[in-house]
Amino acid sequence: MQAIQFKLSDKTLTYGKIPVPNIADPKHVKVKVSYAGVCGTDLHIIEGHFPCKADRPITLGHEFSGVVEEVGKEVSHFKKEIESALTQISVARNATFAMMGIPIFANKEESTRLLEYSEMEDGRNILEQAALCEPLSCLSHGWDLASPIKVGKRILITGAGIIGNLWACALHLHGHRRVTISEPNQSRLDNLKKMNLGFDLITPDQLKKNQLQNPDYLFDFAIDCSGYPPAIEHAISLLNTGGKLVIFGVAPPHGKVSISPYEIYDKELKIIGVKINPYSFVNSVGMVEAMGDRYLNYDNLGIKVFPLKDYQKAIEALKEGSIAKAIFQI
Repeated sequence: MQAIQFKLSDKTLTYGKIPVPNIADPKHVKVKVSYAGVCGTDLHIIEGHFPCKADRPITLGHEFSGVVEEVGKEVSHFKKEIESALTQISVARNATFAMMGIPIFANKEESTRLLEYSEMEDGRNILEQAALCEPLSCLSHGWDLASPIKVGKRILITGAGIIGNLWACALHLHGHRRVTISEPNQSRLDNLKKMNLGFDLITPDQLKKNQLQNPDYLFDFAIDCSGYPPAIEHAISLLNTGGKLVIFGVAPPHGKVSISPYEIYDKELKIIGVKINPYSFVNSVGMVEAMGDRYLNYDNLGIKVFPLKDYQKAIEALKEGSIAKAIFQI
């Protein structure tokens, strides 16, 4: 079967074939991957900026959907050919999930992470949209931590990659309209216009100009989806009294920001870190159903689908910012 593997010792990324795993435990199921997405963390890994195991090659990817291909003899809660959305993040000690382009294993204890889709609805490609369940589950966790996010509040999103775009869609779905999105890549801003959200789309330079021209240019929420320390630091200065900063993007481990403890005290600011998706993956199914084609259209979100063998083209497109996300069709 196809796989993309990264070797930390020499920072090489290779595409090739590896054996298909067999079910070794009667409580396991095997899933054939249909769509697999590239996360920003994957890019950090291959650049050597994010920790990963160095003793052996790792198969990249943790966002995918697929179809149950085989079930163990003691499995009763899944059947062959059920369409599923999966995540490789935070699996239990007895669960073994492979990654991008590889059949997946899950035990019964982790069955909430293998979510069933039994049919196509209104012409929607459920497996295609289900590949977004993992990032949406992370968003759901962040939403819970930041709540309440009351309609009418002024909200700033920094970064218009796929996570920034999904946050924008979720906010719009919930009735928010006073949202500003800051992104340095103009092509990403132009692409976001396709969503027809009615939000204010500006560059970081314009964001700074607005701040200089109006001392009351402040936000009740700032959601950083860039992982870029200077953007995070600037967002802090834009928070209103009682404001919340949600740090969603993954910054490099060596990244630093400067902040005044007095300002945190004086304005009663809250800084909220969001790490992956504990117990929130099931929520992503409801989000996919609610958002549908209105918000999860790949073209509007800036998502491009590639065959796995074109992984180098996909990574280059991500690095140059011409697309918001790459998803492989296996």
